[in-house]
Amino acid sequence: MIEEQLVRAAQRGDTVAMNDVLDALTPYVGRICGPIALSDGPDAAQEALIAIFRGLRGLENPAAVFGWARAIAVREAVRVARRGQRQQPAELADLPAADDPQLTVDVQDVLRRLSPEHRAVLVLRDLEGMDEQAAAAVLDVPAGTAKSRLHRARASFRKAWRS
Repeated sequence: MIEEQLVRAAQRGDTVAMNDVLDALTPYVGRICGPIALSDGPDAAQEALIAIFRGLRGLENPAAVFGWARAIAVREAVRVARRGQRQQPAELADLPAADDPQLTVDVQDVLRRLSPEHRAVLVLRDLEGMDEQAAAAVLDVPAGTAKSRLHRARASFRKAWRS
């Protein structure tokens, strides 16, 4: 957890505090970007951390730094994933998995087939544990859109899993 005083110090230009804030956010941002941007996850995380660095002074509520960083990470991961899709198919970054290594490979294969938007909503709902309203806010879409994306993402996952 990042203390509000540390965030406020970073907002005032304290470089040591900024470094500490970014160090604390890096693993969290990486866990969000990896499943969405797949093999481009490290690039997405780096882009997100740059955006966080540049925008931290504008954060109005330092206590909300994780939620704010999550929104940036999702946005950047989807953007980088879209760019990567145009260039070449991507591989899924390592995810925590059950004991069966083949299951991990199979899940990664199925996730790779989903769009970045579908991976994003699945990450927010199933890995981050958000409800539709919160996921919609992070994705900057209406709640109905987030709900329908989640439904389509889960249906696509199931269909790909069976084939």
